[in-house]
Amino acid sequence: MFVPLVQAAAKSCGGKAAALGALLGAGLPVPDAFVVPFAVHRAAVGDLARRVTNRGGPEAVRGAIESRPLPPPVVGALESALERLGHPPVAVRSSASNEDSSEASAAGQYESVLAVRGVVGVAAAVRTCWASLHSSRATRYRTRADDDPSGPEDLAMAVIVQRHLDADVSGVMFTPASQDEPTVIEASWGLGPSVVAGTVTPDAYRVHRDGTVTCVVADEPTRLDRLGTRLLARDVPTGSRRRPTLDDATATGLATLGSKVAATLGAPQDIEWAIADDCLWLLQARPVTAVPPVAPPSGTSSGPATLTGTPGSGGTATGPARTVQGPQDFTRVRLGDILICPFTDPAWTPLLRIAAGVVTETGGVLSHAAIVAREHGIPAVLAVPGATAAIPAGSIVTIDGTAGTVVTPADEPPPAR
Repeated sequence: MFVPLVQAAAKSCGGKAAALGALLGAGLPVPDAFVVPFAVHRAAVGDLARRVTNRGGPEAVRGAIESRPLPPPVVGALESALERLGHPPVAVRSSASNEDSSEASAAGQYESVLAVRGVVGVAAAVRTCWASLHSSRATRYRTRADDDPSGPEDLAMAVIVQRHLDADVSGVMFTPASQDEPTVIEASWGLGPSVVAGTVTPDAYRVHRDGTVTCVVADEPTRLDRLGTRLLARDVPTGSRRRPTLDDATATGLATLGSKVAATLGAPQDIEWAIADDCLWLLQARPVTAVPPVAPPSGTSSGPATLTGTPGSGGTATGPARTVQGPQDFTRVRLGDILICPFTDPAWTPLLRIAAGVVTETGGVLSHAAIVAREHGIPAVLAVPGATAAIPAGSIVTIDGTAGTVVTPADEPPPAR
């Protein structure tokens, strides 16, 4: 019923599972896992999804799937598979039929559940992954170009159940597309969701072909760790907040491992990685869909009304600033607004279809929000400290996602809405 990760194929288990299976088969360090394939998903919820789709929208389908118990044979197979793993805590990850392709990453659009233990918890997490295929944000992402290449009947969700790693350091890495480009690495203390969700500003490394390593160390006040079956944000000790998360040798080792991943999968890769007990591990690899802008040289000039941050997605845009602190502010966003926010998470993806650009107070260029902004072709400037307080709501701002600047004309009156 289930598929060992090393045997996963894209047609039956999705691109994410197939990539990890290929890496495991090549002898690269991937945590042990098994896959609940498309066939199980279709048999368990296909009829339910079709019936509810005819009566309600995406969220109605999602709710129906999450509340429907797994068939007893599936629960029994889960129990046996977890026993073969030794009943460790696991990470339950999506692997959808349209995820992690070379055209669209679907970065962060589907659910993953970390720190899960026991068959009851894993069964619930599997349902969560299945249901996320029909969420509003995933549906909007699939239609971002006003055409959905996969109708509802073609969509399917496989699920990876993978041994959970209690990471000391984790992050994301983009392998280069040419000999002249460096490997780009972002790293933070603790578990990876802080980096991919953009809730912290990570350390940024560039490992060049000649072996040199450049680093911009960020101030990282919190880290995410597992406590039992929960994820807990904890304070980073003061002495470590501005201490580099990686030394040069480890960054170089990551870049070397990234080169092996790209060679195995045949294209530049967007890789999620972790370090646990001094060992490097690969958690995910997918094709790079949109290359981040090259950071400008230090010392780039800026005026008195200019804020600076990290270039996240290239291009420029001018529009009214719209401060968004959370979902309660979503209805205030209008076409052409510049989003000013503490950070963005995947639930904010629909806003990126109507916004002219985005400015965040935290986050890195390899976070899910930055990747989706590049796929949508809108500029993004990240890690602008205090942006929500410094930029008046309604003021006309100009952002340059290539230079990493935000211009706020002091004398510009708010626009009429």
